[in-house]
Amino acid sequence: MALMTINDIMEFIESEYNIINSTPCEICGGSFIAEKKLLALIDDVPFDVCNCTCEYCGHKRSFSFTAPFIPSLDNEELKNRLN
Repeated sequence: MALMTINDIMEFIESEYNIINSTPCEICGGSFIAEKKLLALIDDVPFDVCNCTCEYCGHKRSFSFTAPFIPSLDNEELKNRLN
């Protein structure tokens, strides 16, 4: 897979926020506000994780998206870079 350009990465992250913004809170139907964004390895696959809180009821939810903008590295090297 070719490396993504900065514009590609920004469009990818924007699409993540579009999904978050169009997902209603399962408790009250309110909107989520992104509070913290981080990279994580889940089963050795890099993910972009966004921790969110409902602006109305305070319910917390994490959204996880695969992170294709993280270049393929040896798993041990990737773990060291992300931790």
